Amino acid sequence: MEVTKLDPTFKDEVSNTRGGQNIKRCYQCGTCNVGCPVREIEEKYNPRRIIRMTVLGMKKRVLSSDFIWLCSACYTCNERCPQDVRIADVMNALKNLAVKEGYIHSSFAKRLELIETNGRLFPVSQFDNTKRKELGLPQIPPKNEEVQELCKLTDSNKLTNVGE
Repeated sequence: MEVTKLDPTFKDEVSNTRGGQNIKRCYQCGTCNVGCPVREIEEKYNPRRIIRMTVLGMKKRVLSSDFIWLCSACYTCNERCPQDVRIADVMNALKNLAVKEGYIHSSFAKRLELIETNGRLFPVSQFDNTKRKELGLPQIPPKNEEVQELCKLTDSNKLTNVGE
């Protein structure tokens, strides 16, 4: 990677974002990797490396990657970090910055697309409404127009069309 592609202010941007305040405390001990359940399964998720890349200023590479979205927020790393970096919170800060920069993971884009289309994540079938009626619960309309209207007003479709 060329030095000119590095953003030396990226670590400051992350530390000024809610959740990323302690990122500069990390001294790369690797304790966060030891107990990480995601790291056990997926080699490309490496909290220590992500923080290192962030501190070095590899902004585009970090924010456009899939690996920041893999954190399961189990907080094992937070409990074990000797410098109180709060890695799970840093990952959330990176995700928030990624969305601000126009990067959104495809799974979240798909969820947003479903909400825009139906007003909810899961369709409500006639079977569901029949069961609800038997239980004395109100019927749920197949589409939620209020949520759909809210999506239109907020231009949420801009987030789902980022990768195109």
